[in-house]
Amino acid sequence: MEGQIPYDDYPVVFLPPYENPPAWIPPHERVYHPDYNNELTQFLPRTITLKKPPGAQLGFNIRGGKASQLGIFISKVIPDSDAHRAGLQEGDQVLAVNEVDFQDIEHSKAVEILKTARDISMRVRFFPYNYHRQKERTVH
Repeated sequence: MEGQIPYDDYPVVFLPPYENPPAWIPPHERVYHPDYNNELTQFLPRTITLKKPPGAQLGFNIRGGKASQLGIFISKVIPDSDAHRAGLQEGDQVLAVNEVDFQDIEHSKAVEILKTARDISMRVRFFPYNYHRQKERTVH
């Protein structure tokens, strides 16, 4: 037929390996199950504001980056730090810092931005499913 591309000329597309979805929790067990929370607001994006004096520590660690294709995540929050008091938690995905998009950024660039900033405005969302996938894929 005229105007159609021959089958052999279509580009080859490689799909990522299949990953099993998280285990399903029966409805009657959800209320008391530790992995299930009916409060969906915990997953909404929120803003964390921190001030860092010169030479001070951030109070948290990050992992991931562009190489993992999952983003930057908070991997550790120091108890009783300013970050902890501001509500930052392990499993938060960093969406942006000071208006810089962190969803497709190299790990080293993310660290540089966080270390050099004095006033930090972070847009984060709690995303434990991708955080656990991140831990399986990376060594950061």
